[in-house]
Amino acid sequence: MYVISQSKVQCVNQKRSLLGESPVWSEAEECLYWVDIEGLSFNRFEPSTSKYTSLGTPERISAFAIRKIGGFVVASENGFKLLDQNKSKLVPIIDPESTKPNNRFNDGRCDRAGRFWSGTMVEKGNLVPNASLYSLNCNNVCEKKYDNLILSNGLAWSPDDKTMYLADTRHPVVWAFDFDLNSGHISNQRVFLEFTARDGVPDGATVDTDGCYWLAQPHASQVCRYTSSGRLDTIIKLPVTKPTMCAFGGSNFDTLYITTNSYGFSEEELANQPLAGCLFAVEVAAQGLPEAQFLG
Repeated sequence: MYVISQSKVQCVNQKRSLLGESPVWSEAEECLYWVDIEGLSFNRFEPSTSKYTSLGTPERISAFAIRKIGGFVVASENGFKLLDQNKSKLVPIIDPESTKPNNRFNDGRCDRAGRFWSGTMVEKGNLVPNASLYSLNCNNVCEKKYDNLILSNGLAWSPDDKTMYLADTRHPVVWAFDFDLNSGHISNQRVFLEFTARDGVPDGATVDTDGCYWLAQPHASQVCRYTSSGRLDTIIKLPVTKPTMCAFGGSNFDTLYITTNSYGFSEEELANQPLAGCLFAVEVAAQGLPEAQFLG
């Protein structure tokens, strides 16, 4: 097992997010986008110039994908929406959980057929399994794909598009499913990873060209790489306790960007973790895949 020390992890943007999430690399613009869910912002970082820009959002956006025709599709606290190229206007598509005020959307991304997937989480009240995973196709047709979740996370697909990964942070467990790219059908659910208290919990994830699964693990202060058989392969040690998600970027897709969380931290915790909520990057001996785009 290979351990990457904190000293090799660089803080590339010190603007503290409350709840940084959903890093997405844009090949066309050679930049990284991400959101601050609780800070109500949509953010952009250019590594070549270190230029950082941020735009306020009228509601909480938890996940998004780049649209092939321009702009973005987003999962917000009020359902699926489109965000225009100027990032100034949200256009509603559908809110499949409008009757569940205790829920909001959480993790999400596109599959390689151009569908946008996002799962919900039980945010308030009793933590009962009342959340679900949905997909949105290019015709804006929304389908429920899985239910009985509490906090949907860890969504990713293997490079051959035959396996889908999905986590429930509250259990905490990561499952693998057989995946049919043409139909979007999932089947043959099985446990891929289970966690003990010292492992933290599963949050956002990505995959590399070797078919390995990279997972942010809050409370354990690390991002871990697992082989397709579930074997722990690499640990990235972080100077913060709550990484939220990771994404490959850069010209060779060998830089791993990591968003983090500072939401609800006490003054003492913030003093002990001055970089909590910041954006990190680390060079790794692996290569990621371009993020799929939404075809709607």
